[in-house]
Amino acid sequence: MFFGPLPLPDAEGAILAHSLRLGSIAFKKGRRLSADDLDALRGAGIAEVIAAKLSGSDVGEDAAATRIAAAVAGDSVQVAAAFTGRVNLFAEAHGLLRLDPARIDAINAIDESVTIATLPDFAPVESGQMLATVKIIPFAAPADAVERAERVATDGRPPLAVLPYRPLSVALIQTRLPGVKDSMLDKTVAVTRERVESLGGTLIHDTRCAHDEAALAARIAEAPPADLLLIAGASAITDRRDVLPAAIERAGGVVEHFGMPVDPGNLLLLARRDGKPVLGLPGCARSPKLNGFDWVLQRIAAGIPPGRIDVMRMGVGGLLAEIPTRPLPRAGVATETPRAPRVTALVLAAGRSSRMGPTNKLLAEVNGAPLVARAVDAALASQAANVIVVTGHQGESVARALADRPVTFVHNPTFADGLSSSLRAGLAAVPSESDAVVVCLGDMPRVASAVIDRLIAAYSPLEGRTICIPTTHGKQGNPVLWDRAFFAEMAGLSGDAGAKRLIGQHADRLCEVPVDDAGILYDVDTPDLLARFAEAVSAPDPASAGSSRG
Repeated sequence: MFFGPLPLPDAEGAILAHSLRLGSIAFKKGRRLSADDLDALRGAGIAEVIAAKLSGSDVGEDAAATRIAAAVAGDSVQVAAAFTGRVNLFAEAHGLLRLDPARIDAINAIDESVTIATLPDFAPVESGQMLATVKIIPFAAPADAVERAERVATDGRPPLAVLPYRPLSVALIQTRLPGVKDSMLDKTVAVTRERVESLGGTLIHDTRCAHDEAALAARIAEAPPADLLLIAGASAITDRRDVLPAAIERAGGVVEHFGMPVDPGNLLLLARRDGKPVLGLPGCARSPKLNGFDWVLQRIAAGIPPGRIDVMRMGVGGLLAEIPTRPLPRAGVATETPRAPRVTALVLAAGRSSRMGPTNKLLAEVNGAPLVARAVDAALASQAANVIVVTGHQGESVARALADRPVTFVHNPTFADGLSSSLRAGLAAVPSESDAVVVCLGDMPRVASAVIDRLIAAYSPLEGRTICIPTTHGKQGNPVLWDRAFFAEMAGLSGDAGAKRLIGQHADRLCEVPVDDAGILYDVDTPDLLARFAEAVSAPDPASAGSSRG
């Protein structure tokens, strides 16, 4: 890859290294310079630019990041679209992140252009939470480095996966000494139930008995079958021969390990009975605050119950106490972990098709499906969290045509007032948890789901990218993604122009997203265009026809 000053005659196709603002020119870093761009620069008196120019041995940043992320990702991991050489990976389930740290390290050691950053191994994650990010240091990576990274990632199981929590059945036995209040035991049941249910499990049984070896052994033997048996003693376990471990062995169980290098949680007992795990709980398990019991419980729920060696390796990072330099997670302060943006796709399908005559173009059959279905299906195939379809003209017919698709319908009774009225109706129905909306037009059948994914990948309020618009050959198209912060302004629009008029007022928040897709400029709004589109998509694909076998 060449990097440095380039005279304009040599700069076509090069990638701009630094943003340029001069008069009417406002080119952002990372822009691939076209012939028209170079003409504009010459007109502004610029003779050279600082840019990167890829060679045949380079892989562009987005392509390289996409390839490596796809190779690294395992079960229950969603790979987002690439943007500026970054691909984020998100959890598709509530569970534990499992890594192969050695292979992640090996990939990071291949070349300085290839980087992967992850959460720690065994980190508990929520569905939608960010797990890792693959970043190519601008603007490309050597093809050899990308290939080596793929080989490392595919040498065995993928090095990054999420193990979903299984719905555990759990039984709890508590021992008591004279003077112990029922209220304390009741609180332990409530805290335990909350812990188990937070991992998708169920507390199916709880009982109490005297803090006595024989009495406890009897209760262990009587306990109903469960995936996990928990025993909370009235007095902390002080030795492998204490009441709890002795009772477990008397009931036919085996004590595997006592103690763990996690604080709080040191006095945890690991045992098994009838092939199922049994835990003697430390006193801190009566508190809802994070402790060593949580780490063991999470692994059991994820289907990887720890053995004695696993427990003994929990010491690094195992200091969970509230100290001035580490007030969380026990301080009770909620933290916002990076997660996949929740974006609603809003498909506007309420127009009267006035240029089509009596035909409602959205209902016109194209290759066996109504035209509007193409825009809706692209939205459903994208990484948008949900899809809302706004109907108006012949609304019941449009809804019937899309009835088999998992979308939410919103009817706009004032559709005759123009596009802005449909936008307003749709925004009112966007779920409160959505961060942004991508506004799609029902008469743009060539917009691919990958375009929507690119917009979602580009969206980053933290980095000031809150309006994301696709471009091709320097021309802006549709759909457009808008952060929730603009909803009020969008709802205040009137007429038939839509929200694009707001873009000029918020140029500092705008992110142009280059896509290789002319479909972002293509709409069907005349009978002639509809006929030509129907003919194009109905024609047989020569490539597929040639590959068929008799």
